[in-house]
Amino acid sequence: MSEKLKIGISIGDVNGVGLEVIIKTLADSRIFDYCTPIVYGHTKVASFHRRTVQVHDLNFNVIDSPANAHHKKANIINCWEEDVKIELGAANETGGKYAFLSLQRATDDLISGHIDALVTAPINKDNIQNEEFNFPGHTEYLQQRDNSPEVLMFLVSDTLRVGVVTGHIPVAQVAQSITAEKILAKLKLMNTSLKQDFWIRKPKIAVLGLNPHAGDNGLIGNEEKDIIMPALEEARANGILALGPYPADGFFANGAYMQFDAVLAMYHDQGLIPFKQISFESGVNYTAGLSFVRTSPDHGTAYDIAGKNKASEVSFREALFQAIHIVKHRRETAVLNENPLQFSKLSRDRD
Repeated sequence: MSEKLKIGISIGDVNGVGLEVIIKTLADSRIFDYCTPIVYGHTKVASFHRRTVQVHDLNFNVIDSPANAHHKKANIINCWEEDVKIELGAANETGGKYAFLSLQRATDDLISGHIDALVTAPINKDNIQNEEFNFPGHTEYLQQRDNSPEVLMFLVSDTLRVGVVTGHIPVAQVAQSITAEKILAKLKLMNTSLKQDFWIRKPKIAVLGLNPHAGDNGLIGNEEKDIIMPALEEARANGILALGPYPADGFFANGAYMQFDAVLAMYHDQGLIPFKQISFESGVNYTAGLSFVRTSPDHGTAYDIAGKNKASEVSFREALFQAIHIVKHRRETAVLNENPLQFSKLSRDRD
């Protein structure tokens, strides 16, 4: 097995379930066989949550840099010095302040190459806002930090992968924000990610319509004919196998999504509602298009169950493993691009 990857973990809102699912995941020592986890937060905050969820056999190894991480332990970097008043289930300024400090430090190390990937626990997109974080969410913040011109919010699981053309914007702005150029850009990102990050050689992508019944030949809107279909034709001309547009309701209801490697939805809820219905326990939010790898669980802060020991760690654990797999796939792809003769050796060595 090659050297284990260092996976950074930002703790999210300290009043939510982020640290609960992190602790439950890292309490399984088998995790250390696959990666070296580094949590960005504070030992006192972590200890508070550890007692709350009654996990007694997990001890954090305190370090000041990823270079000092212990490869068989859960490591933690203290990102602040002061004591924090935790109010489980409360959406307040404290939760946002320390979520940002954790995210900022982790992103700094990610961009500097000190960690190999980042898994982000859920934030409250309202209380995290400040002079340095004026974004709708993680995706846009990381895009700005990476100076990336285009990214794709990509929800992935074993049974379904869904990306969206428009992300965290009001529904009233969706139609005017959709252009053929934007659809084509997202399709290119999705196609590249499926090949590079998921090792799908010839991706087959379904594209959903914007309007009910995919416009019904113009009876319920012209976006399908005027915008989406020309984008699909251009995508196919560029060697991307993109089909549609499909009516969203029937497409998911009759299981048509199982015939495709990924689905491109036009807006947030059109894609995420069916995804979470189908893959909620194991779904992962992946940001495609960045120069680095970032994943997260597909749930939020869950204030209503914070501190009640009810949060499932399955999605967070999947996000951690997905980050590991994607980093390895990217590195193997880079090797193959340099020397295609290495393919058979890499295939044997993969774990």
